[in-house]
Amino acid sequence: MNTLGGRSNSGEGGEDPARYGTNKRSKIKQVASGRFGVTAEYLRSADVMQIKVAQGAKPGEGGQLPGGKVNDLIARLRYSVPGVTLISPPPHHDIYSIEDLAQLIFDLKQVNPQALVSVKLVSEPGVGTIAAGVAKAYADLITVSGYDGGTAASPLTSIRYAGSPWELGLTETQQALRANDLRGKIRLQTDGGIKTGLDVVKGAILGAESFGFGTTPMVALGCKYLRICHLNNCATGVATQNEHLREEHFKGTVEMAMNFFRFVAEETREWLAKLGVRSLEELVGRVDLLERLPGNTERQKKLDLSRLLSNDHIPADKPQTCQVERNHPFDQGTLAEQMVQDIASSIANKSGGAWSYRVTNCDRSIGARLSGEIAGQHGNQGMVDAPITLDLTGTAGQSFGVWNVGGLNLILEGDANDYVGKGMTGGKLVVKPPRGSTFKTQETSIVGNTCLYGATGGKLFAAGTAGERFAVRNSGAHAVVEGAGDHCCEYMTGGLVTVLGATGHNFGAGMTGGFAYVMDQNNTFVDKYNHELVEIQRISSEDMESYRNHLRGVIREHISETGSAWAEHILENFDDYIGRFWLVKPKAANLRSLLASTRARPE
Repeated sequence: MNTLGGRSNSGEGGEDPARYGTNKRSKIKQVASGRFGVTAEYLRSADVMQIKVAQGAKPGEGGQLPGGKVNDLIARLRYSVPGVTLISPPPHHDIYSIEDLAQLIFDLKQVNPQALVSVKLVSEPGVGTIAAGVAKAYADLITVSGYDGGTAASPLTSIRYAGSPWELGLTETQQALRANDLRGKIRLQTDGGIKTGLDVVKGAILGAESFGFGTTPMVALGCKYLRICHLNNCATGVATQNEHLREEHFKGTVEMAMNFFRFVAEETREWLAKLGVRSLEELVGRVDLLERLPGNTERQKKLDLSRLLSNDHIPADKPQTCQVERNHPFDQGTLAEQMVQDIASSIANKSGGAWSYRVTNCDRSIGARLSGEIAGQHGNQGMVDAPITLDLTGTAGQSFGVWNVGGLNLILEGDANDYVGKGMTGGKLVVKPPRGSTFKTQETSIVGNTCLYGATGGKLFAAGTAGERFAVRNSGAHAVVEGAGDHCCEYMTGGLVTVLGATGHNFGAGMTGGFAYVMDQNNTFVDKYNHELVEIQRISSEDMESYRNHLRGVIREHISETGSAWAEHILENFDDYIGRFWLVKPKAANLRSLLASTRARPE
């Protein structure tokens, strides 16, 4: 695709860093916070960052890869362990509303201001209204995905009666965007079973400027569409990690895919010539070129398709295509830009240093711009030996420390909103109460909901409690908090979480890696953790001395970073409190290897 001038999509599985900067790089990187392998360096290597709110073949569900297909390479790229089933959480874990989506769009534009942000929606009734909201949230591109394409690994229950044809969703979206004066700010794309140049022409007439192909290029490479991808025994060696099948049966070449797209382009040109238009852009929105057939049956003859094609309430002079290079956010991120200005030379020279700033809750995604610059120049861990430390005071807005990289330490005296440390891959985040505070930290919120969502590394210390969904899809970060809400450690695949206080319900659901220390003062934790994939045991027994020593060290580090009086009290009375702690680990995990694997993670 790069050779042809098109764009390939990484999918939700991340991308091997060895491809960055080469002709094998996927220009479109898929992300929905907790997707696998999303780091600042990954995002900086993108031309388009696509938020996958939904997928056409199975709207509302995340992706899933059976454990048998998770080999060493996939486990490394997705920050997991081989042989363990991988589940992408559905997006509702961190995108509850259009405001949450707007925040994620802002996060992405902060970490990589040069790239476009795309949002993938499903063709369903009402998608036009959602698309209008997405445009107002400052996305640059919308994909309307039809029900026809899609993942051959999906169970039939996921793909039957889900979604609508792309034609219906695309026309509704085009009309809604034009009616709301938004079409000129955003690009429109469609996909879902598009196969030929004629499909492209029809899509353009109905409002699309670009087109996604999935199934047909796979067929061009040799796929026979057997729908057994999830079984790891693909007869043509396409969708399998089995080396024998790939070497013996896969006959696809780069040229096959390129030839397919050249033929599609040639057929598209022929149709443009027949229609008398000079370019595809001139064709976008030209519904007057469509002719309605009378229909062959009585039911077909009664169909009224006029509302699909036109809307008398939309003035003809409203643009049919995007008129701007980017849909710039209203929020200019003034403080973040000031930080980059102040610190740019230290990043370029890898000299490190310390700076101080005051933050307010209007300052969102603090640290993301710096992380993007560091990752762009030196990679995720390139400045670990020359750290940049920011001493901050005040209340941080949403996404404090989002996409944080190694070598960036954010020390906040105050409190923070939702999404602290979302997608962080290194460095250190410390949130502690203002000096002179008298409240009990173990009973007081200091960070919001959905913190450490999709984190792959680094450390977080918070002298207070966290909200719901703490450390969902964490796959490498170390965190200490003094209380957490429901769904803590859900879908976790690595790292360490220590909770020095009360937790909510459903702890550890879907957790397949890493482990946690949880304090249980009221003997209620047995009823609060999810029994399906995790098990708990006391660390006060004789054979658990290494874990007791490790926990003591974790609490000591928390005290040195935050000065927490509650943590000091626990450490001073450690022998009294040790009987209150549970070790939470996946059922399949080996106790001997847990500590070693956690310590091996980059900070």
